Amino acid sequence: MKEKKYVLPPPESITISGETADKLIKSANPAAALLYLYILKNGGELSLGEAGAKLKLGDAVYSALSELKNLGLVASEPIEITEREDVPPEYTAEDIEMSVNSGSAFGPLVKEIQHRLGKVLSGGDLIIFFGIYDYLGMPAEVIALLVSYCTEQYANKHGAGRKPSARMIEKEAYTWVRKEIFTLDAAEEYIRKQNEMDSRSNEVKSMLRIKNRGLSPTEEKYIFSWLEMGFEPEALAIAYDRTVVNTGELSWAYMNSIIKNWHNKGLRSPADILAGDVKSNKNRKIIIKEEKKDEKKEMEQISRFLEKMKQS
Repeated sequence: MKEKKYVLPPPESITISGETADKLIKSANPAAALLYLYILKNGGELSLGEAGAKLKLGDAVYSALSELKNLGLVASEPIEITEREDVPPEYTAEDIEMSVNSGSAFGPLVKEIQHRLGKVLSGGDLIIFFGIYDYLGMPAEVIALLVSYCTEQYANKHGAGRKPSARMIEKEAYTWVRKEIFTLDAAEEYIRKQNEMDSRSNEVKSMLRIKNRGLSPTEEKYIFSWLEMGFEPEALAIAYDRTVVNTGELSWAYMNSIIKNWHNKGLRSPADILAGDVKSNKNRKIIIKEEKKDEKKEMEQISRFLEKMKQS
């Protein structure tokens, strides 16, 4: 009988070890296997929001990532790799003028940016935006949406009427490029998810009793990481309560350790967390009971030894 092969690997293929394949097969978790291939295809990089959308997993992407962590196939924490940031060419006024005179979309874009920022762009600003347009290759309509998004975000954080600098917008542009946001559809989807994340972040901020001030970059990073892990404000409220009870204050590092512990155990909802507490308490009682048994046994042995000493 001839052996049949249903799939032959193409010349440019992704390979995984037999051990990894065994782990994925034994886990019987299709979402985890799909997410692993996605991460592998992207060179180890992962945006949970994008992955959930592209793989059509939705919120299931969080449990899939947790399963991969439990299997030891991905790191518990992202590995930070420091690379040299790309530096755009040193554009001149002549370069920009030539582009505008050639009938490119940059001329109308400048007028749109000035309208949205409410000011005339300086020479330095023009060079920054031309770098986004020419060097990063971002379409004019996407840049216009980028400027609107950054303007809205900045006003929300610093007050109505406040406008971001060209450098701030450029920094966000690099983020969009790394996330491969080059179309209006991709940009609108990204903005939708960010606005949703901001809304949930504000819920957490209110729950943490933070009023009359914005979040610091570090505080925002903590909250966003918890939300990306899949924790809802109700679950974070439990972590906050335990943090305050045990430390007497809002200790971000302490609260983060509680949440990471739950995350590693696959506990997400308040019900899961409380069920985990019951299980831990049962295990603790069993351990204490066993320790008491061992202690009683040891005391009995000592008593018998002392009794023998008396008789001798």
